[in-house]
Amino acid sequence: MNSKKYHQLLSILVIVAAIYFSFNLLLPKPIIETNLPTDKLSINNALTHLKEITKKPHFTGSKEHEVVKNYLVDELKKLGLEVEIQEQIAVNKKWRAATNTQNILAKIKGTGTGKAVMLLSHYDSNPHSSLGASDAGSGVVVILEGIRAFLAKNTFPKNDIIIGFTDAEELGLLGANAFVNHHPWAKDVKLVLNFEARGSGGPSYLLLETNGGNKNLIEAFQKTNTTHPVGNSLMYSIYKMLPNDTDLTVFREQGDIEGFNFAFIGDHFDYHTSQDSFERMDLNSLQHQAMYLEATLNYFANSELSNLKANEDDVYFNFPYVGLVHYPFVWVTPMYLISVVVFVILLLVGFFKNRLTTIGVLKGFIPFILSLVISGLFTYLGWKLLLKIHPQYHDILHGFTYNGYYYIAMFVAFTLAISYWFYKGFLKKRTAQDLLIAPLFFWLIVNFGISFYLKGAGFFILPVFITLTILSILLFSNSTKNNLWVCTFLVVPILIIFTPLIQMFPVGLGLKMLVISEVFTVLLLGLLIPIIQQYKNYKKWKQLFLFIGCLLLVTASLKATYNEDRKQPNSILYVIDVNKNEAYWASYNTKLDAFTQQFLGDHPTKGSYDKNTTASKYKTNIQLHTKTQIRNFKKPLISIVSDTIVNDTRKVCLSLVTQRNANKFEILTHTPIKFKSFKVNDEALKNKPTNGYVLNISKGTIMSYYITKESELIDLEFIVDKDQQFDIDVLEAKYDLLTNSQFKFKPRSKSMIPTPFVLNDATVIKMNLKF
Repeated sequence: MNSKKYHQLLSILVIVAAIYFSFNLLLPKPIIETNLPTDKLSINNALTHLKEITKKPHFTGSKEHEVVKNYLVDELKKLGLEVEIQEQIAVNKKWRAATNTQNILAKIKGTGTGKAVMLLSHYDSNPHSSLGASDAGSGVVVILEGIRAFLAKNTFPKNDIIIGFTDAEELGLLGANAFVNHHPWAKDVKLVLNFEARGSGGPSYLLLETNGGNKNLIEAFQKTNTTHPVGNSLMYSIYKMLPNDTDLTVFREQGDIEGFNFAFIGDHFDYHTSQDSFERMDLNSLQHQAMYLEATLNYFANSELSNLKANEDDVYFNFPYVGLVHYPFVWVTPMYLISVVVFVILLLVGFFKNRLTTIGVLKGFIPFILSLVISGLFTYLGWKLLLKIHPQYHDILHGFTYNGYYYIAMFVAFTLAISYWFYKGFLKKRTAQDLLIAPLFFWLIVNFGISFYLKGAGFFILPVFITLTILSILLFSNSTKNNLWVCTFLVVPILIIFTPLIQMFPVGLGLKMLVISEVFTVLLLGLLIPIIQQYKNYKKWKQLFLFIGCLLLVTASLKATYNEDRKQPNSILYVIDVNKNEAYWASYNTKLDAFTQQFLGDHPTKGSYDKNTTASKYKTNIQLHTKTQIRNFKKPLISIVSDTIVNDTRKVCLSLVTQRNANKFEILTHTPIKFKSFKVNDEALKNKPTNGYVLNISKGTIMSYYITKESELIDLEFIVDKDQQFDIDVLEAKYDLLTNSQFKFKPRSKSMIPTPFVLNDATVIKMNLKF
């Protein structure tokens, strides 16, 4: 092997290693627990708890929910803690939900002035079939085991430590709402450490919740010496795009309390399903959560908590073995302007020295723009085509399929093949510096938007500075002998920081966002042009990546079918419309399968049985229905207790009670309603009025109330304008379809699961009220 080939091979290995370690170093490896000291958090102990509390679904109001609650109370008492159950009605405006919550609370008293750090996670699982191992059993057991290890040190903390296992998070952050608005301990909480999950694996990301700046929180977090911090200031912007909140959101919005979210989002296909089980829990992810908890608890239990608020924000990102790199937001625009000035100077110098040519620079835009546009269109249309080929993907409501990782890799491979196709002639005829101007120019455009509109992504300026350095070398160096090595090592930090984002976008936002990954791939590839041009066999890489893409497509296609490891989600409801005296089978699925067909028949009607029905948080409505015979169910008792008009306001009091131990009432309106006041069991909806109204609903769900007690009475009080009229539907739902003796059917096969995020496996009684 000659010297040039040897250097080329080593350069390729360095780049491949950088990409590999950019993912590999995100997660800690599980610790082998041999002779582990008692004051160290044990994953094995945490797993023992996790297995115990995830045997069955334990959503709020279920019998198993009570079992899990009692288990956690007993375990906390075994640690010598005094445990309190906070029982409180809570109402949430955003999610329009209410229930009687039961928070599990305990406190380790500190030696200081009473300021407290709160360890937070929720112990309810999502209704009605999720086992809740990752979301959020993982957080509960890490806290439980972390407290055991902390107490084993036999030292007294300076600050109070409050342990909070909240209830009804999955219903609308209701347990957090109850604590923040009603519990006396809430006023002492100065910092919350919240442990969450939105999948069953992957690295745990650090997300901040603050009403002010994050500067002091970041600086304090750095002092915890967490060994594997993962996160960046862009992620909170992405997090806010999702139809998701956490309990910590309530602490920030309603209590002005700072906090850290630690959450993993990988293997998103398990989220809220019966596959969110003990067996599918990624131990590396659990270890990552444990590392966060141990480091942050040990530090914040004894640090000053009164100085965490700040007015300034920091840009931050993680780097292996360094931790979080951060700098002020106010640097973002000056850094951008400096990069623009340096870019212009280098252009002028390059043209003056004849190291850049006008025709070469202009032609350099051709392959870059074509790569960007064609790969973007290919990915967008390709995903649309895949949805046509595999319509079952529509039934995975959160948008990340079981073979989603293969699709991400496949479209990246095809993007690289497309890019090499367009670059192949230009790499031979044009200089590296000419070809580098186009991607650098586009990176500057991206950073222009960031510097003025999205400063959290301010670290995107780093590739610009590194690429400007590479451009300087190309313009001022008279020898290309060592350029390959210099350029290779300069791009390593870019690859380590930014390559994981290619995967993170579609994992966090769904495969519909694959285009972002492909655009990002082209942007990164453009910065590697000075290296690629020096490779001898770059012309063959188009075929290589095309082959890899086809191989991944075949693999993804083979994994597109359902089996016992990749279960098919489906849904079915039995609905009685009392006013119409009709009954229906209904499903949120777009296609029939062996399970739903036995209810819906061979030719169901497309669409919903009614325009005014409950939808998922992903706006999914009922897709199929068919009429059926009416079964005998005890109807709920609904009465208008009072309806009075005083001056210009109308006050209406309704009473609802189930006669069949149902799980949920949902109230929907056909017409717009503006509420001046809204109370559920005398608990007022806490919201600042807008133009005199606390709640303004045009159509759809007014409120969902989740029943937790037998024969529970729900009293609703509405104050509206005197001319306001009501045309509402009351839906009473019970998750008893699979166990109800009035129905005979074959159960789901082992390769099927109930669809999450929607009302499912339920019998529903619908009644219309006009008054």
